[in-house]
Amino acid sequence: MKITEVETFLVPPRWLFCRVATDEGLVGWGEPVVEGRAETVRAAVDELSDLLVGRDPRRIEDLWQLMTKAAFYRGGPVLSSAVAGIDQALWDILGRSLGVPVHQLLGGAVRERVRVYGWIAGDDPKQLAEAATARVEAGLTAVKMTASGRISPMPTAAETDAVVERLAAVREVLGADRDVAVDFHGRFTTAAARRLIPLLAPLHPLFVEEPVLPEYAHRLADVVAASPVPVACGERLFSRTDFLPVLAAGVAVVQPDLSHAGGISEVRRIAALAEAHDALLAPHCPLGPLALAASLQVAFATPNFLIQEQSIGIHYNTDAELLDYVLDPAPFAFPDGHIRLSEAPGLGVEIDEAAVRRADAAGHRWRPPLWRHPDGSFAEW
Repeated sequence: MKITEVETFLVPPRWLFCRVATDEGLVGWGEPVVEGRAETVRAAVDELSDLLVGRDPRRIEDLWQLMTKAAFYRGGPVLSSAVAGIDQALWDILGRSLGVPVHQLLGGAVRERVRVYGWIAGDDPKQLAEAATARVEAGLTAVKMTASGRISPMPTAAETDAVVERLAAVREVLGADRDVAVDFHGRFTTAAARRLIPLLAPLHPLFVEEPVLPEYAHRLADVVAASPVPVACGERLFSRTDFLPVLAAGVAVVQPDLSHAGGISEVRRIAALAEAHDALLAPHCPLGPLALAASLQVAFATPNFLIQEQSIGIHYNTDAELLDYVLDPAPFAFPDGHIRLSEAPGLGVEIDEAAVRRADAAGHRWRPPLWRHPDGSFAEW
């Protein structure tokens, strides 16, 4: 079996899909994207295709090594994301060629169902409470929210109180039997995070995510030491070596993204590294159906898995939805807040190729919002 073609598709709301075809008619799909830089990743996938066409797609590890190392410059979000989507497609092909799901190729399932959470958004506590209620009614047992919108470098007492009030409103809706995670989104300084997190502890968040920017990983140990709440991070880390210092700092949960951190191959290794540090895996995934499908395959086969993010109904999805590009939405159903184990081959999802090609004809140019502080300086989004 040989790879004959690698295609990419720019699909709304902000995703990039890739399709890897073979001379035996088998096709694999993946999702290589950096949100806001999809066109750049598309070019990277095209360059990597020179290493792929004519080679056996089932030699996944060899191809992963070539894609990540057969050039002088390595790593970074663009290249790692391009590799990630291709890697997903190669695992999809291997599973389909053998008639088995990817999780079986990773050693077999260790659980029968995967717990998932969904995002809630709102500018004030009332909006967040209403959004949390809707998620509970949809069947979810866990949600995630941002701690705040734009925040001062050293938050005022009023800003700090507002963060606590937002979480309190959601906790009131969820009760004691459901969970809420709080995403700091890298918007807080180390000092601000250290001051704020203990104030959230009585509301028992599942974890606080990305309390400081990834470039300040050397300060994470200070945040962890001051935090009575489990600390999570990793959506902007792209390799095992990126995760080493944050695991050494004592984070409780790692959040590699299957479409950013080298795909199934590398995230599987990151999970094993986390297990050696007594940390749990909660893959980041506010993306499309292929990123979620790949994440689920890893989740089913990973002993130290905690919970899976998914983007059905997320506020980013204004022009299209995750389920718009699949022929059968059943593999993503979560009636009780869990997705059930599937034995469908490959990634376990059938892509509606006609819908993908129609979407690509329109494309997208999604960009993240630009925020500024009242004094006109740049603010972290």
